[in-house]
Amino acid sequence: MQVYNAKDWLAFIFKTHKSDTVRKLWPSILFMGLLSWLVAYLELDYFGLAQSSALKNTSILHTVIGFVLSLLLVFRTNTAYDRWWEGRKMWGKLVNDSRNLSVKLHALLPEEDRASRIYFTNKIKLFAKVLHTHLTSESTKYMLDEDEHPEYEEYLKAQHPPTKIVGKMYVALQKLERANVITKYDKIILDENLNGLLDVAGACERIKNTPIPIAYAVFIKKFIFVYVLTLPIGYVFTTGYFIVPLVMIIFYVLLSIELIAEEIEDPFNGGTDDLPTAKIAENIGKYVSNVLLGTN
Repeated sequence: MQVYNAKDWLAFIFKTHKSDTVRKLWPSILFMGLLSWLVAYLELDYFGLAQSSALKNTSILHTVIGFVLSLLLVFRTNTAYDRWWEGRKMWGKLVNDSRNLSVKLHALLPEEDRASRIYFTNKIKLFAKVLHTHLTSESTKYMLDEDEHPEYEEYLKAQHPPTKIVGKMYVALQKLERANVITKYDKIILDENLNGLLDVAGACERIKNTPIPIAYAVFIKKFIFVYVLTLPIGYVFTTGYFIVPLVMIIFYVLLSIELIAEEIEDPFNGGTDDLPTAKIAENIGKYVSNVLLGTN
């Protein structure tokens, strides 16, 4: 995720960024411009339909449909951002649970039990790193896919990595209880934060492997394409060939909104606009090492 100054307007306007959608869309924009020119040529010059009142009235239809399309795009963008923000909240919870767990372990483990402190430090740090890798892995998104994915079956043989790490910490706590280093009440105190780690993993997996329903995603793309493609039919009589750049601009804006929504609806891809999970995991490791071991 890129940190930026939202008040620096000139930087946004005149500089290019990796998240600029025009880089990805320019072939489609040029193609749509060519189709618009063809429609304008056929209506104005080839068929001579400039006096057709029926076609002129289609502009009213586009106005109404444009309003409906705007509502769909608003819903699409809000839904995508909700998924992005939910992912950020879950990683914020991971930070809090890791901190609380390390603080409680620091209070409960004897100072001389250096081995246990190192063990839990490594495991808490490892959980954050493994969860980052788990969520950015392509195989994770196949959990609920109806198709067969042999690569995911191979992935499952290694057991669910986040669960495996938390399970080892539970085993270590059980051994400490048997050795009378901690009490069963101490285990109850730690249990909430250990459960919290897996709650975060489950919530992030839900975001990763449950995309927007395909019927909705396909419909809105077709809707945008048909809407923009038919714009010259009604507006060419009032704008002439200026309809070509207008259609290209409108197509760019509408499709960019859809493209941005696609980008942020999965906040774990490692892109410019995705969550900085690797950096968060690194910061968790520094904090835990400082609390339990007194080092970074």
